Amino acid sequence: MAVDELQAIVQRCQILEEADFKGEDFNLFQVAGQKCLEDGHAAQLLEVIQNEKNRVIIKNMGWNLISPLVRCIFMYKQEDDKREQCLRILDQLAQLCNPKELFLGILEQIEQTSGEQVCQTVMLLLQPLQTVLLKLQNKKAYSVGLSLAMIMNQLTPLPVPYTKQQIQEDKLGLCQCCNAVVDFAKPFVNEVVKNMEKSSEYNDMELKEELIKFCMKSLKYPLLTAQLEQLEGIEEHPFRHFATEIIDILWNIGELIPLVFVHHKSKSPHWENQEFADIERKNSADSLACLSYLIFVQRLGVECFPVVFSPSYLLLCNMTHIEMLLKRTEESVLSKGLDLFESCLLRMEDNSLLHHYLEFRDFINVPQDLVKIMTLCPIEHMGKKSLNILQLFIDKFDTEGKYTLFRCLLKTSNHAGVEGYIIKNIKDQIHLTLTKEYDNIWFTGHHLISLLDLVLSLPEGAETDLLQNSDRIMASLNLLRYLVIKDCESDNQTGVWTTIGKIEQNFLKPLRVGLNMSKAHYEAEIKNKKENRKEAHSSNTVCSVTVSGEKMPPMTTGMQLQVLHSALFTFDLIESVLARVEELIEVKTKAVMDEN
Repeated sequence: MAVDELQAIVQRCQILEEADFKGEDFNLFQVAGQKCLEDGHAAQLLEVIQNEKNRVIIKNMGWNLISPLVRCIFMYKQEDDKREQCLRILDQLAQLCNPKELFLGILEQIEQTSGEQVCQTVMLLLQPLQTVLLKLQNKKAYSVGLSLAMIMNQLTPLPVPYTKQQIQEDKLGLCQCCNAVVDFAKPFVNEVVKNMEKSSEYNDMELKEELIKFCMKSLKYPLLTAQLEQLEGIEEHPFRHFATEIIDILWNIGELIPLVFVHHKSKSPHWENQEFADIERKNSADSLACLSYLIFVQRLGVECFPVVFSPSYLLLCNMTHIEMLLKRTEESVLSKGLDLFESCLLRMEDNSLLHHYLEFRDFINVPQDLVKIMTLCPIEHMGKKSLNILQLFIDKFDTEGKYTLFRCLLKTSNHAGVEGYIIKNIKDQIHLTLTKEYDNIWFTGHHLISLLDLVLSLPEGAETDLLQNSDRIMASLNLLRYLVIKDCESDNQTGVWTTIGKIEQNFLKPLRVGLNMSKAHYEAEIKNKKENRKEAHSSNTVCSVTVSGEKMPPMTTGMQLQVLHSALFTFDLIESVLARVEELIEVKTKAVMDEN
């Protein structure tokens, strides 16, 4: 029945001129063709399409069959003959239909698909879409750009496989689809390359710009969040292959080096709305950061680069990208920022980075971002890696750079553990200065005294929370003990003896008072808890404790006593070092007085 209806409408249209086709004819042809497909008469429909007498009809009306054709292809199993016939119909439509009409029909079909069928639909329609685009004469660049943008917009909501198992399963087909899209773009890349060799006409530049936009979108999704390390058991990592292809496109059209070093931006629309402009700028920043990661960490396309750039220049070029990546919270993106920073630093020799670089905003912001990751990131290995990279960053600076960086971090970190770590670094620099023959003005004399004013201080005097600041206080006392032992008062190489009275007044005495107050308070608490312990046990009393503004799980009296004893142990530790420092100062001062 459906075949008869189709034959009837075809025979009626065969005697009409192309200009005489009416809207009713289009509708009847679409309905009859759809019924043929749904009733399993794909072979008969294929015969109609292949008939030379129907060329004009198919050219004008065939594009209407795209939607029902795609539905039927997915309905049949892979090995079904009817599926094969439907695929042949699709191929014929790509060859025979009006390119403009079929182009819009295919794009509409891609736009309407969603969920699990997105990748399947895109991969099915890529070949006919490519065939149609290669036939287009007018607005080819615009049509290629529209196609690539539509495809990427449809793929973007899909989750990116991250683990080895997810990549191998490729449940939604994203890995396969991304590489198919690159193959789809290759003829247009070749066209741009050929035209670049001849001349730089405006149309060619338009197509080139559309390809740049596609590459930039691909760098942001899926590559920015994808796992790109080589995985055991996966012969060809699909995302590494995709990344390599994207870099090859940029290299072939002459845009790879400008994007990496000149931060060239492709032509983008001028947004009157500032919000849209900000989104465009952020998307570009994400893409460029990912590109740098691929080149300098994964070393994809690195063979294209001339070996003329100094390690410090490469670090400077990448600091903006590193800062952007380190501000993200996704593990896959954050890890790329850490890897890129580490890779740039490992290229450099220790003490080779000039202090002038700290005049760039990124060189101050990035170590502060590392501190935030160290202290706030819940992923333990990320925190440890951030600490190692911070040390690496410190090691690369010259002495003035180290000095400036220490001052900055002491003022901005707001974390006792980090401050303690920086103070230990200061001690190491002083030790190098005292044990080497060359003069280092930054960790001796008035520069060091200025730094010690920051180090040997209590934020709130005797009322400072000694428990919360214990890491910083212990590091400060250890530094002072080292200075008093290593630098004799008669030599006073560091200048510490010049300011010892001020240190005692502003640091040691308030610390002694604070310790006495804190120990008395905690001992009274322990005594109180012990007296009430029997009652607490009988009633199984629990209480809540707040630490650094965060409410901890309920604690029994026994647990509370453990915490209180631990605090007392910390105070005893601080007191023992404090007593030793006071003793050393007294002994050395007395020895000098006796000598005089």
